[in-house]
Amino acid sequence: MAKLNVFKRKSKVRTHEGAPARAFGPEQQLRRSIMNCMLWEDQFYEDGVAIADRIQALVPKVAPETVAQIAIEAREKGRLRHAPLLLVRAMAASEKHRPLVAQTLERIVQRPDEMTEFLAVYWSDVIGPFEQRKKRPVPAQVKKGLAKAFAKFDAYQLAKYDRDGPIRLRDVLFITHAKPANADQGKVWKQLVDGTLPSPDTWEVSLSGGASKKDTFERLIGEKKLGALALLRNLRGMLSAGVAKRTIAKALDDMRTDRVLPYRYIAAARYAPDFEPELEKAMFRTLEGHEKLEGETRILVDVSGSMGAPLAARSEMLRIDAACGLAVLAREICEDVEIFTFSDRVAKVPPRRGFALRDAIVQSQPHSGTYLGKAVGEVDRKGVRLIVITDEQSHDKVPAPKGDGYMINVASYRNGVGAGDWVRVDGFSEAVIDWIIAQEKE
Repeated sequence: MAKLNVFKRKSKVRTHEGAPARAFGPEQQLRRSIMNCMLWEDQFYEDGVAIADRIQALVPKVAPETVAQIAIEAREKGRLRHAPLLLVRAMAASEKHRPLVAQTLERIVQRPDEMTEFLAVYWSDVIGPFEQRKKRPVPAQVKKGLAKAFAKFDAYQLAKYDRDGPIRLRDVLFITHAKPANADQGKVWKQLVDGTLPSPDTWEVSLSGGASKKDTFERLIGEKKLGALALLRNLRGMLSAGVAKRTIAKALDDMRTDRVLPYRYIAAARYAPDFEPELEKAMFRTLEGHEKLEGETRILVDVSGSMGAPLAARSEMLRIDAACGLAVLAREICEDVEIFTFSDRVAKVPPRRGFALRDAIVQSQPHSGTYLGKAVGEVDRKGVRLIVITDEQSHDKVPAPKGDGYMINVASYRNGVGAGDWVRVDGFSEAVIDWIIAQEKE
């Protein structure tokens, strides 16, 4: 006969590398799964479909207001596109979450093509061609949210993002029965339905029409019609097309930097090293006048093998780019800071700035194992803030912090590492340090 008067063993929760881990509640699991999630992309340790399934399973277990806020935060602060759409799709499937769908969907849709992407996500589990999938009814709250979102966009934006695909922007209009606010908007929507909207003046449209790459980029730069992200992404293409280096350098000097994260400069410099001086100056402009994080800070950057994984299958940016971008940011913002890296061992990084700091981090040691527990034990000090930038995997047990300890997670895994009072931050935008400053003020 089985005994009942026995101690029950606690189930052992571990990371993918085998270290003791912490199992979080539904809200924490949802937040950490979302904030760094390149949806349906495979991570270094975890299948992308598994992450998407986990997100949808967690939504009904979390309060509707909380799920809506996570979706908004992921879009507006994390600048993610697909993961917030999946959250709203899961909300639409839950009776208690459905009343918040319309207002959340309107808020997170910031580009016209996100409306068609949402419908693709909504119908993603219906088997068969898209014409068959479109027959699944769309809930009233979804129609209301998409209709409100549609009204936010002008003719240029609609033309720019009305791309070929099984779901077009006019399908959104037909499904939602959106009403134009005035006659001018009605005219634009009719042009969209008829396919007669004027073509937008973008580099994609010009090049697809057979225009010269060199002439196109030079014209758009001269007319200041090339945005900061488009400029950074096309540096290599402009050089190969023969655009003069001085023209590109001048564009980098003049571009707006207020919405560009440090890791994007790092990724751009990898493929266009000739422009490192201009890219570094632009990166420092992004950080000018930022409020300081007072006191002593130690930053521990994960340079293990898994940090070399791309952020997404088609992305040229790596997790180590995100980590280096945060370290560069922290170097400028922290009042008194030391930076270390860890893999199999701990290495102290020289007190450099900008791209020199990036190089020092990447070259600090071989990128192999993940002994985060050992590294924390060596680096952590009482009275000194410790910020760990990692994908939260470890071969060994991670101790509790001796003081203020922040675990910044740049992956989407289910379980986290570390005992005790680690403050967990899921995301790698520039808002991370702002959040720490605000948290400590409170």
